[in-house]
Amino acid sequence: MSDQPAHAPYDALLLLSFGGPEGPDDVVPFLENVTRGRGIPRERLKEVGQHYFLFGGVSPINDQNRDLLRALREEFAASGVDLPVHWGNRNWAPYLTDTLRELVRDGHRRVLTLATSAYASYSGCRQYRENLADALAALEAEGLPVPRVDKLRHYFNHPGFVRPMIDATLAALAELPEETRAGAHLAFTTHSIPTAAADTSGRAEDHGDGGAYVAQHLDVARTIADAVRAETGADRPWRLVYQSRSGAPHIPWLEPDICDHLEAAHGEGAPAVVMIPIGFVSDHMEVKYDLDTEAKAKAVELGLPVARAATVGADPRFAAAVRELVLERAATERGERPERCALGALGPSHDLCPVGCCPARAPRPAAAGADSPYR
Repeated sequence: MSDQPAHAPYDALLLLSFGGPEGPDDVVPFLENVTRGRGIPRERLKEVGQHYFLFGGVSPINDQNRDLLRALREEFAASGVDLPVHWGNRNWAPYLTDTLRELVRDGHRRVLTLATSAYASYSGCRQYRENLADALAALEAEGLPVPRVDKLRHYFNHPGFVRPMIDATLAALAELPEETRAGAHLAFTTHSIPTAAADTSGRAEDHGDGGAYVAQHLDVARTIADAVRAETGADRPWRLVYQSRSGAPHIPWLEPDICDHLEAAHGEGAPAVVMIPIGFVSDHMEVKYDLDTEAKAKAVELGLPVARAATVGADPRFAAAVRELVLERAATERGERPERCALGALGPSHDLCPVGCCPARAPRPAAAGADSPYR
């Protein structure tokens, strides 16, 4: 029997997230990081930053990542997995490059990455991989050792991600006025992206029309709707809808928007709507503003009762799912064939993003894929 730890060959886990401002003075510099290279004037960024200023200039995402970091460390410790967990962001402190620099100086050479985005798309996967490649190139330029960095597979349909959302949907239904619950509609929400990016997400030929991004969300939505029907005995109308569009108006993006959908549902006679943000790991700004502020204001205007389901966040079941995914990938790297858990119809995603997966408009090096220059 091997005396290797269950997480071998990996010696660290990196929690990789988007980042967010932690005070009013951070808002515009943060948005400058997010939009670097697009030539957006500072005055326009101040306008965009109003969403953050409504909440004191603080995004909830960093505290939520601290909670997840704590939950992962506690889960690993309780399970006897002696794997250090570190945290780095793409757009705000702690910055990804700084975290990787700290890891290599501490002697880590095989790093597994958990991105706080569960689905396949350019912005939700490949862009994270491009940022990893940029950080590794910076270490190389500094003369530091360049670690091997891999990324956990997409976990959108892992039981530890889906089952907390089923429970959250049932809890949100219970918040509605009793007379509206039986007929309440379900609106599954995710971030809108350009239709061109949706069509080329993942390997579209594996998922049919709409590419992987839409197909994966539909699969999760159907799984949750089926579970809710089994629990409540009510066959509820449901739809995948979108939020947080930020692109130029002449470029087609995925629709309908959640606010437009609330108007349509009200017009169709829906007695109430539950909004379920399946596209988001935690209750960060796009959930707090676009759903809890903007969409709920639209519902009040319509006189439509709504409730919003919680995101997975630091749910212990999600932390346990991450541990399972880490050990699954480690076993695969050792040449074993571990069980790969998944709910729904699509099955577990690939470990290694293939060449051409979620292509960018302009080719850039990306780590943790079949085309990585750092494998």
